Amino acid sequence: MTKPTIIAYLKPFCGWSNGVRAVLRKYDLPFEDRDIWNDPRQRLEMIQKSGQELSPCVEVGGTMLPDISGEELEQWLIRNNLIAKDEAPVDVPINAPCADHGEVQSTPIALKR
Repeated sequence: MTKPTIIAYLKPFCGWSNGVRAVLRKYDLPFEDRDIWNDPRQRLEMIQKSGQELSPCVEVGGTMLPDISGEELEQWLIRNNLIAKDEAPVDVPINAPCADHGEVQSTPIALKR
């Protein structure tokens, strides 16, 4: 199977984002991990492409999958014949919410024009 181009708009600490990463690793699918928490340009791009603000969002071969969990991503990839179901376990839950992230600090960035 040909591996599609994948752009994943994710938070560094979110359970759902980590679930998406786990599924992509499980199936050895290369992807671009775009940090929407620390880079406002990536968040804006995600919103413009998906038409909404919830994450994670994953773009697979030009198709945007907004507000998707790892479990939903795996099902979508199987339904669209991009992967074959693999029962191998993953290292984190693939459908878990973001935990309280009070200890996580956002890193400010300066955007250049």
